[in-house]
Amino acid sequence: MLRFLLIFSFVFFVQMPCIAQQDSLEVQYDEAPLEIKKISNNDLQSYRDNPDYNYEEQVKEPSILDEIWAWVVNQIRKFFEWIFGIDAAQGPLAFFLNLLPYLLIFLLLFLLIRFFINANMQSLKNAQLNKNAVGLSEEENIIRNENIDDLIQQAVADKNYRLAIRYSYLLILKLLSEKDIIAWELQKTNSDYLDEITKENLKTPFKASTRLYEYVWYGDFLIDEPKYQKAALAFNALRKNIIENA
Repeated sequence: MLRFLLIFSFVFFVQMPCIAQQDSLEVQYDEAPLEIKKISNNDLQSYRDNPDYNYEEQVKEPSILDEIWAWVVNQIRKFFEWIFGIDAAQGPLAFFLNLLPYLLIFLLLFLLIRFFINANMQSLKNAQLNKNAVGLSEEENIIRNENIDDLIQQAVADKNYRLAIRYSYLLILKLLSEKDIIAWELQKTNSDYLDEITKENLKTPFKASTRLYEYVWYGDFLIDEPKYQKAALAFNALRKNIIENA
């Protein structure tokens, strides 16, 4: 009897997991009626109007410049294909022919830019030379033809003391040239004139007057009436000294 109970218990407990596993794998069928969803044209239109669902690639129409550029490149490529005697290049030669039009256009642009830069620089250089020539011609005309005393008086009346200093210095150069102390020439510098003066009693005051003139005229130094009167005394003293020592 005990043996029978042991066998029964063993068989019972071994069969239980199998029964549980079979129950857990049992298929559950949904017997509810199917509900078919219907999509109207209005529903589809809302998706069509949404740009997030638009996967079409927009093809940009070529502009006139694009068409001209394509035509130029195509003509250059055809020209070199004709030179090499082939209808359609392939391999490295095809790559070279495709690249060559861009290189030629780049070279053309470089040459044009360089030409305009050089032309502009030459124009500026000529303008500067013309400006200097006008200034020197004016100085020559003043020394040779103008009444410099009248020009000095007019500049002082206009309170243009800087210009009066310039006229005073040109008058000194004119007197030195007339007395054959210097040989006035258009291309000479003030230092050249200083070297030509041999008399020390003229050389020292002329050097001081030259320094004053260059400081006021070329240095754009603003000069008022008291400073001009002081400078005028120095110019008048030098002028008198030139006349007396001639």
